[in-house]
Amino acid sequence: MTDYALTLTDIRGHRLGPVSLALLPGEIAGLVGPAGAGKTRLLRVAAGAVKPRTGEVRVWGMRVTDPAARRLIGYAGDNPVFPRALTVHEVLTYYARLHCGMSNERNARGLVREALEITGLAAAAKLRADSLGRADLHRLNFAQAALAGRRVLLLDETFSGLDAFARRDLRGRIARLAAEGVAVLITARDPAALERLAARVLVLRDGRIVRAGPLATLLGERVLEVILDAPPAEPPPGFRVTAAGLEAPLAGRTVEAALALCRAHRLPVRASRVRVKSLEEIVLETHDAH
Repeated sequence: MTDYALTLTDIRGHRLGPVSLALLPGEIAGLVGPAGAGKTRLLRVAAGAVKPRTGEVRVWGMRVTDPAARRLIGYAGDNPVFPRALTVHEVLTYYARLHCGMSNERNARGLVREALEITGLAAAAKLRADSLGRADLHRLNFAQAALAGRRVLLLDETFSGLDAFARRDLRGRIARLAAEGVAVLITARDPAALERLAARVLVLRDGRIVRAGPLATLLGERVLEVILDAPPAEPPPGFRVTAAGLEAPLAGRTVEAALALCRAHRLPVRASRVRVKSLEEIVLETHDAH
């Protein structure tokens, strides 16, 4: 039997479900969908912060309500807020003491040093929380979630509002933890943020997973774009009209067969090209199809 790091089985709740998913150790899965799809609520259920009406959450085989299971989960919520007057080091010390107990100061200091190193926050350790830029604030949120060797990380909109350089840095740090066996479930409103990180993608709509698969498979879907001299009165079967002409997915047919269909409809084809779908396009198509 496979030892999953995280399983959600037939989860149902307010505007959520049914949802079932399983995460392997070291796997990074992306949860994408529009605002209001239920991404944050599902993560809070997985973290044990919200109790579903039905269903079960298990962490390494233990119920999420088990204290031992809760110690294995790290959760970083959207829009992180920390006490303004505390420094980065003081914030992490607070969380470390919660984990170790107030009497074990030596272990707490070790956890803080490790968290600062993992997240690249060592240089900002003495800065107050209210002076942090958005990138360092996200790193601090990530640091408190990863503190103390958590084996499952639930990251809600961790890349939101970050520039390309900050996203690249944070992606690399998350990937390194996954390489050590940490399972990661991460949400994103912007699917492009996950294209170089997640191995598997789950598309959420109205509280349900409506599409799922390996990212490489989803991004391997090809589309034929056809540029026309004049817009068609009606597109051929399987095509849709675009600003430049037509386009159609190539699932199950060749480029030659698709172009032959255009010629059979006597369309003035000026040029054509094949591109692969972006994750954003896949999410939008899935949303529009439902």
